[in-house]
Amino acid sequence: MRTTPFYDAWLFLTGRTGEHEASGIGWLLTGLFLVLLGASIWIACKNWLQDPAQRTKGPLATWFMRVMIGAMWFQGSIWKLPLPVSGGFRAAITPIGEYAAFDFHRWIANNIFIPLLPVINPMVYLTELSLAVTFILGFLVRPMGVIGMLFATHLWLGLYRQPEEWPWLYVFLIFVQGFFVVTNAGKSLGLDAVIARRPFGPFAGDGLLARAYRKVT
Repeated sequence: MRTTPFYDAWLFLTGRTGEHEASGIGWLLTGLFLVLLGASIWIACKNWLQDPAQRTKGPLATWFMRVMIGAMWFQGSIWKLPLPVSGGFRAAITPIGEYAAFDFHRWIANNIFIPLLPVINPMVYLTELSLAVTFILGFLVRPMGVIGMLFATHLWLGLYRQPEEWPWLYVFLIFVQGFFVVTNAGKSLGLDAVIARRPFGPFAGDGLLARAYRKVT
């Protein structure tokens, strides 16, 4: 029996419910999540101390919302663990072949996604895990936010006709991540702000990686 949504989410994130519990790697996921959360807090404190402009309600609220959306992607990635194919992921893909808004989307789900699940499952898992890391740490938020919007759009259109789904749920997720892109949320107590203020390593200088990073952030 569920207690509260917050406690239930915590159980899921820390590896005590879902497929990852049965796989025996729940403690690894727990450790990863706690490391990411700790790193995010450390980065936020570093920004707070070094930049007076970060010490306002706006950056703090943006940081909190960004970390929460990152936690959502982390939780969503857990039940897609490719072991070798997640049963939950298979169950989520199958309805797209029936309820997608457009015929070509249903065709893709039935003729490409489902037959190639052993290939697509790891790709989706790694993408969602990357979104979680991005939002929690505030690193490369703008380009990854666009990818998150595309993911949410795929879900919105893919489950558009399913009676149990509420399409606006995915629209709101698109809007939130769009907000992160427009406001460059990684520069609100995030790693993007640290790098912008004092570039280091491959992000310093005028090298190819440094120039590419500055362009997308």
